[in-house]
Amino acid sequence: MTYCVGLLLKAGMVLLSDTRTNAGVDNISTYRKMFTFEDPGERIVAIMTAGSLSVTQTAIARLEDEIASGTGPSLMSADTMLGVAQHVGAVLGEVSSQVADRMGSRAQNARASMILGGQRRDGAMRLFLIYPEGNFIEATEDTPYLQIGEHKYGKPILDRVVTPDTNLVDAQKAALLSMDSTLRSNLSVGMPLDLMVIEEGTQRSGLRRRIEPDDPAFHRMSVAWSKALKDGFTEIEI
Repeated sequence: MTYCVGLLLKAGMVLLSDTRTNAGVDNISTYRKMFTFEDPGERIVAIMTAGSLSVTQTAIARLEDEIASGTGPSLMSADTMLGVAQHVGAVLGEVSSQVADRMGSRAQNARASMILGGQRRDGAMRLFLIYPEGNFIEATEDTPYLQIGEHKYGKPILDRVVTPDTNLVDAQKAALLSMDSTLRSNLSVGMPLDLMVIEEGTQRSGLRRRIEPDDPAFHRMSVAWSKALKDGFTEIEI
């Protein structure tokens, strides 16, 4: 399975994904689920994927081929981020349908979703969740984050601490602790993790970090969070 989360803030965007794919207890592999397309200073588009690996890999490959050809519509030529979301949604919906047709009775397994975020020059930074059928929703000030995959374990901390005014450092912390909660509660989500920060108005990727299982900073954060929860639980009276 997967867990990916994107936070849309006034200061920029924070994106975090795991890398585990699970086709059974004896077939666990690592695949990148975060993909970046950028023309620094002009446009940046980031995509995180969850679901059927055949669908997501085919969809990403098609998007990459469109950009490489330079002859037709692509996510790098759309006039707005809304246009980018519509184009990526159309590609995902088409690929999902094609794979489902080939799978016949197992078509329910041919499902994938994406988080798409980015910004073009002179445009607003936007974040979308694209469903398998190609339709999508957008992050708003009321809900400034979007999740795909095993989202329920990491949602409570995001609901409690993330607002549009959250700074990028605290947003990274919230995303990482959301992932830590998910890693502890679901074995189908696993490290390494991919973290990326995009600052508002830059149209380029900023901080990019691969977090391995033995990463000391992530381990310290996980231990500190566990201790804070235990201490808080002990102090609360009923």
